[in-house]
Amino acid sequence: MDLFTPPQPSAPKALTVTQLLRRMKNMLESQVGELWVEGEVSNLKKQGSGHWYFSLKDEGAQIQCAMFGAAKRPGAAALEDGAQVRVFAEASVYEARGQLQLIVLRAERAGQGDLQARFEALKRKLQAEGLFEAARKRPLPGFPRVVGIITSDTGAAIRDILNILQRRAPWVQPVLLPVRVQGRGAEREIAAAIAKLGRADAFGYPRCDVLIVGRGGGSLEDLWCFNEELVARAIAACPVPVISAVGHEIDFTIADFVADLRAPTPSAAAELAVPDGAELLARLVQTRRRVVRVVAERIARAQAQLDGMRRGVLQRGGDKLLREPMLRLDSLRTRLAQGHRGALDGCGVHLNELRLRHQAQQPARVLDRRLEALANQRQRLERLIQVALRRHHERLAGLRGLLRTLGPESALQRGFSITLGPDGRIVRSAAALQPGDLLQTKFGDGEARSRVLEAASRRA
Repeated sequence: MDLFTPPQPSAPKALTVTQLLRRMKNMLESQVGELWVEGEVSNLKKQGSGHWYFSLKDEGAQIQCAMFGAAKRPGAAALEDGAQVRVFAEASVYEARGQLQLIVLRAERAGQGDLQARFEALKRKLQAEGLFEAARKRPLPGFPRVVGIITSDTGAAIRDILNILQRRAPWVQPVLLPVRVQGRGAEREIAAAIAKLGRADAFGYPRCDVLIVGRGGGSLEDLWCFNEELVARAIAACPVPVISAVGHEIDFTIADFVADLRAPTPSAAAELAVPDGAELLARLVQTRRRVVRVVAERIARAQAQLDGMRRGVLQRGGDKLLREPMLRLDSLRTRLAQGHRGALDGCGVHLNELRLRHQAQQPARVLDRRLEALANQRQRLERLIQVALRRHHERLAGLRGLLRTLGPESALQRGFSITLGPDGRIVRSAAALQPGDLLQTKFGDGEARSRVLEAASRRA
């Protein structure tokens, strides 16, 4: 048996597959996280649970994707086989299969993000210039006679607009200036058409009272020409009120913000541009009936008044009619003169009162009155002081006499004396004295000093 055996190296600890995949998943989610990825959709599967699964690929690679609760995710409608999309997703690992995948949170068509950024940038720019302000928007005319229409002459929008105009206001003359409403260069055609119908007289068109600019629904790319700055500035510069009718109710374009009025659809634009003829006719009939009734009532009242006047004052002569008003006029004139004189007399009395009050309030007179009052107060105070001093003097004399009668001096005058001991206190008993004490005796006419030779007290 060897005395020393070197230690054997221990085998490295192995991870389970689950531990490895979980570590890879945590590392991937923490270091890669959420990001935008662009590619082509393929093999799209929509499960009954509401979750969608598909692959996102390009020329060199592909990755599996999952969108949970796709119906509630923004942009899910953009996902279809063969569509080029951008997805915002979280990189992760599907542990059960050891498969790399993207958890998609939202999706949009490729290029839509750039268009949205351009849309927001232009919106901020024009808003800063004040082109969206409500103060610059003009009201639509109540009864337009000519309505200019700028849209495609082959789409459903123009048919809807013309049908509604014919049904609601057949007296209105529509003027169509056909343009392309999507594709490259469509924005220039739309802007040029707005400029022409805005100054229709200069281009040989009937003068328009209001313009409808728009088209039917479509994708963001289809409607993009109405988000161009050229179209927005043409609408802002147009001297005729403009209704923007682009897409459906959920679609918003830059033209909608600049226009004087936004309509959710082209059909709604036609309804907003002209009044309803049937409703106007009903209102006109109702107004005619009301006017006829009011006029008939007024004529009847006037006729009754005229008949009364014919039976009354009009049967008398003119001098008789004026007699009573002339008497009333003379009476009013007399009352006015009396009232005028009375008012003047009252003003004179009031003026005299004010003059006397003013004189009484002159500083010299006020000072004299106050000096006189001060002198009176001084005299009164002096009398009160003299009376008080006299009363106190009399009381003091009485107290002095009483003191003399009841005090020690009265006893001394009657032959009594007061002996004070060495401590200056009255000696009340012989027992309080000691031989040799110096005594002071007061008499009525003086005092004497003596020394005690012997002190003896009588006991009862």
